[in-house]
Amino acid sequence: MCPQPARAGSMGSPGAPAGWGLLDYKTEKYVMTRNWRVGTLQRLLQLGLMVYVVGWALLAKKGYQEQDLDPQISVITKLKGVSVTQIKELGNRLWDVADFVKPAQGENVFFLVTNFLVTPEQVQGRCPEHPSIPLANCWAHEDCPEGETGTHSHGIKTGQCVVFNGTHRTCEIRGWCPVESSTVPVKPLLVQAKNFTLFIKNTVTFSKFNFFKSNALETWDNTYFKHCRYDPLSSPFCPVFQIGDLVAAAGGVFEDLALLGGAVGIRVLWDCDLDAGGSDCRPHYSFQLQERSYNFRTATHWWETSGVEARSLLKLYGIRFNILVTGRAGKFGLIPTIITLGTGAAWLGVITFFCDLLLLYVDGEAHFYWMTKYEEAKAPKVTANPEQTEQDSPPLHSAAQRSAMEQKPWRKREPWVPRGMELVQWASCCSVSGELSPRLCPQYSQQWPTHQLSALTLTLTVADSSLAWLPALLPLSAPPSQVEPPPSQLCYNGAYAARSTAR
Repeated sequence: MCPQPARAGSMGSPGAPAGWGLLDYKTEKYVMTRNWRVGTLQRLLQLGLMVYVVGWALLAKKGYQEQDLDPQISVITKLKGVSVTQIKELGNRLWDVADFVKPAQGENVFFLVTNFLVTPEQVQGRCPEHPSIPLANCWAHEDCPEGETGTHSHGIKTGQCVVFNGTHRTCEIRGWCPVESSTVPVKPLLVQAKNFTLFIKNTVTFSKFNFFKSNALETWDNTYFKHCRYDPLSSPFCPVFQIGDLVAAAGGVFEDLALLGGAVGIRVLWDCDLDAGGSDCRPHYSFQLQERSYNFRTATHWWETSGVEARSLLKLYGIRFNILVTGRAGKFGLIPTIITLGTGAAWLGVITFFCDLLLLYVDGEAHFYWMTKYEEAKAPKVTANPEQTEQDSPPLHSAAQRSAMEQKPWRKREPWVPRGMELVQWASCCSVSGELSPRLCPQYSQQWPTHQLSALTLTLTVADSSLAWLPALLPLSAPPSQVEPPPSQLCYNGAYAARSTAR
């Protein structure tokens, strides 16, 4: 039974407007090109992208995990050790935790005293200013305006110029007397602080995954924290640090920092992979030297029996420890995995687009590739009168012209050319005389008029009258619009072979 032709006005019918318009549909056409330069570049870019996505984004950066980068942090510090000093102002004195740790309940920041200058038994009164203070030296009372104060002054000038010692005269002030000495220490007084121990107890909570962990190791040995010491190789998870080792790990020398003070940063990093059930969640410690000089003043006040307030002023030098805790926790999530893979797929499209630009605009044969890639496809026209179509069709090419055209193998196959089984159905609709019979097969006479089948050449064989032979599709180089066989060659009640365009 013969198939019905497309109706006018349907999708793909000639009723559609001609030319490119708003409602035209564009579809991809894949063209295999023998261009090794562009092909090699594309494969190298794709290989590099796969290494980046799989090796870096997925495995190294764990792009398949959901992340919690804002943990809740708790830090408790305890410093232990004792030291003895022998100085003229204080005599023999024992220093313990309550004396050399400021503040006593250390948290993220605490201060370890390693050296100090003491000014004992100060009372409020009148005394000469220290010569090291700017504008403190004088020759007469006019050099000391009454009521004047300076940025570094220890009090308010009284307007008098008095003798400080045998070599200096300075302005008299009203303040805490005697004034503080500006002598710089020559050696640390609490040098034993090098052997003090610091215990850092840190707890992190990742609320997104309802997970918390402490750096205090779970052990049945109650004396473990008394003898364990942090070592980056042998004991990297022990939270007890020796001060001298900690300063050395930060890149400093303890004796230098103990003399004039300094600041050391302790960073605790939690990098937790919760896909392993929390077993791979351990703190990692790092140290950094931040300052090489640090001091501040403090005083101890009391009332003497005479009712006068007195104090002992201490200028403390020491090491300030700044503890910074950061962390991240990751756990497998479907959405991050899809996002990572989708990003990689998008970059594959960018690589293809980039190679297309090189092929169509930069390559030496860009014009040929452009004409091959972009093609306008039109549906065959429907003609109601086949005789009129035959009269309008151009004459058939000669054998010499057709032989010359066969030397151009790059001709493309027209989309309307019928294939083998369609030709068999066509032949069954032909009349006995070999002419196209509109009466027996009006559908074919309208859908495939003579000028649209001009690319077909039938070789007749009278000896066999059956239709058992299927036509063979062979290439023909001549354009179909220039090859017009007569209608009698299009139909024959016998065996035949057919050739149709393939390029």
